[in-house]
Amino acid sequence: MRIREFVLVGAVAGAPAALSAQLPAKFENLQYFPKDIARDTLVNVMRGFSFALGVRCQYCHAGGDGVSFKDVEFKSDDKPTKRKARYMLRMADTINDRLLAALPDRSAPPVRISCVTCHHGLSKPATLASTLTATIESKGTDSAIAQYRRLRENTMTQGTFDFGQWSMNELARTLSERGKTAEAIAMLELNQEFYPQSAEIDFMIAELHRQRGEKDQALARYRSTLLKDPNNARAKQRLADMGASPT
Repeated sequence: MRIREFVLVGAVAGAPAALSAQLPAKFENLQYFPKDIARDTLVNVMRGFSFALGVRCQYCHAGGDGVSFKDVEFKSDDKPTKRKARYMLRMADTINDRLLAALPDRSAPPVRISCVTCHHGLSKPATLASTLTATIESKGTDSAIAQYRRLRENTMTQGTFDFGQWSMNELARTLSERGKTAEAIAMLELNQEFYPQSAEIDFMIAELHRQRGEKDQALARYRSTLLKDPNNARAKQRLADMGASPT
């Protein structure tokens, strides 16, 4: 069955009967769902969207106390999020049924996108890099470091963000391209706490120190690179260019 709606009713899994009873017997103002969709089917699809975005009903639906379904105006289009949801559903249909359908040698069964493909439990899709970059720009590097630690502790098992080594390495590369070399070094040093045997992180830090004219720090990092990867040709060449020995 096709993924049908982002209209995030957000019914919680295992909702007690009292909550279920507060849902209307028949939903009105269905502009994307089939008008005759079964009530239980609609609720279950909504639950899926709720989990995919980490939200409750009132994220899209007006009214209510934010906890129960009492006084939630399911038929209302007052909230922009509900109107946007319909647009996103149609976008998903276009990708699944037109764009991917035309893909040569498409896999079988075919890969299809859904809410969780982009959202991973976030109401607004974001990557680790974009999240930390926004914090660096608004609150500074120390706040971004603290945020990374919180996110790693609280969301790592949920798959919300990519905490692999290369995720942070790419963030540092992007920061350095924007001239934010100090911030890039800070992100790499943070990354190395969790990937201490990575020679690549040492090499990237060395390159940034060299770029900043910090020769001693650069030499130390190039040598650290070789301790972890004795055949690293790039580190050997940099040391030779700087007239320094590997040790």
